[in-house]
Amino acid sequence: MPDAGLITGVLAALFGLLIGSFLNVCIHRWPEDQSVVAPRSRCPGCEHLIAWYDNIPVLSWLVLRARCRHCGCPISWRYPLVELLTAVCFGWFGAHLGLTPAAAKYCLFAAMLIGLLFSDLETLLLPDQFTIGGFFLGLALAPVVAVPDSTFRLLAALAGFSVPPRVSSLGEALLGGVVPAGTLWLLGWLFEKLRHKEGLGFGDVKMIAMVGAFLGLRGALLTVILGSVAGSVIGLVYIKATRRDAGEYQLPFGAFLGAAGIAVAMSGQEWYWSLFN
Repeated sequence: MPDAGLITGVLAALFGLLIGSFLNVCIHRWPEDQSVVAPRSRCPGCEHLIAWYDNIPVLSWLVLRARCRHCGCPISWRYPLVELLTAVCFGWFGAHLGLTPAAAKYCLFAAMLIGLLFSDLETLLLPDQFTIGGFFLGLALAPVVAVPDSTFRLLAALAGFSVPPRVSSLGEALLGGVVPAGTLWLLGWLFEKLRHKEGLGFGDVKMIAMVGAFLGLRGALLTVILGSVAGSVIGLVYIKATRRDAGEYQLPFGAFLGAAGIAVAMSGQEWYWSLFN
């Protein structure tokens, strides 16, 4: 008999394909302040409405050979990649967490990070619908699914307070969102005052606030560390390979934060913090 976790993971992955298709609409429209409800999806080349059978996640892209049925306009590789990545994340959380509120929470978290990742890669913009909306969604879900941190509870205990679990989880989300985001904003402000140029976009600050609302303070800090290391290494290699001016190149830092946030959510944080014990 098939394993229950495997079945749940497969079903979650199929649902992830559909969410990935919707994410592609958000990635295309939200940076341009367009509605994701109307109008219906059209080919950017010939403006022809896209039929339902040409909008099946991944499969339609393969069948059409990455081109519009009517005008032959190329269809970006981003579309199937977003759909597949979302399916993988949903399948992972479904298989490991089952049909639980925790699985739903982390699937939503992964979906928003994927949207931010590809928005930043394409436009260097991080839509508020994902960042600010995600921050408040993380706060709303914190009393339902515990934030994986204990910093707020320890601080409350040191101050002589005993807080209920739901309140403690909300405190972890607030602490995880406000402290790292405020620190990044301050560092960016200092850099701009000293170097007279922007060193960190405010979208990145809002994004890390969203990450902290879901993962807590330690999860947000780990995301920043991993994202910074990956961004520095890959960015340097890219600059060298393309012979770009390092002083003028704008690193899509949000893309690296997104990838790091997904990795932290999937792998947990214990493996990293245990290195210091």
